[in-house]
Amino acid sequence: MRIALCQMTASTEPKENLAAVQEHVRRAAREGAGLAVLPEASMVRFGVPLGPVAEPLDGPWAEGVRAVARETGVTVVVGMFTPAPEGRVANTLLATGPGVEESYDKIHLYDAFGFRESDTVAAGSRVVTIDVEGVRVGLATCYDLRFPELFRAHADAGATVSVLPASWGAGPGKSAQWDLLVRARALDATVWLAAVDQAAPAPQADPEAPTKAPTGVGRSALVGPDGTVRAQLGGAPDVLVAEVDAEETARVRRAVAVLDNRRL
Repeated sequence: MRIALCQMTASTEPKENLAAVQEHVRRAAREGAGLAVLPEASMVRFGVPLGPVAEPLDGPWAEGVRAVARETGVTVVVGMFTPAPEGRVANTLLATGPGVEESYDKIHLYDAFGFRESDTVAAGSRVVTIDVEGVRVGLATCYDLRFPELFRAHADAGATVSVLPASWGAGPGKSAQWDLLVRARALDATVWLAAVDQAAPAPQADPEAPTKAPTGVGRSALVGPDGTVRAQLGGAPDVLVAEVDAEETARVRRAVAVLDNRRL
């Protein structure tokens, strides 16, 4: 399966961001991808009120994503915000494409490094996988990366690939943590991990300089089930298309049977 890691910088305008998502998916299709993964918060970046822009999964923003998935025949996973009870929103991944219609609400909310996502966002509770071209794919979002049990749950559900749209917060050591954690989670669960971050919000942005909201540092990566980085982007917007071999997951699991050897 060919996966496109579509690294973009979202603005505060959902319509503008939808057009960017559609163009990235079309580029992914031209490069032969069957699955296109875009960042968390592709609908609108963090740092602005999310309630006024949140839309249901049958709203116009999501329908625009479905339209480009139908047009290209590519399965798309992309971050948006949907209404939730008590005036909050859900941090939602929409997954849509040939034979796929699913969503995942971020389970682990980013109450860290001085940011409190839970003040405005309701946590999800459901582990979600989808099937793309005969490959089972688990869905996770950004701060979920710090919780290995979710990726092991993907593997227990039959996934050989996990995807992680993100809008990673900049700050001292944060890029290094991203690089470490994407490799660790792939190795923990012996899955391929396609981690797709928002691009750095400005050219030459310093990933060591903290920002008021998590707006991305780039460095999207495809990591193999043995924890090795197979391909990676820098800080700028770009599309990276790479091959995923689901059979390699089986080979690694035979060699390093951490899932079978668990005692807790």
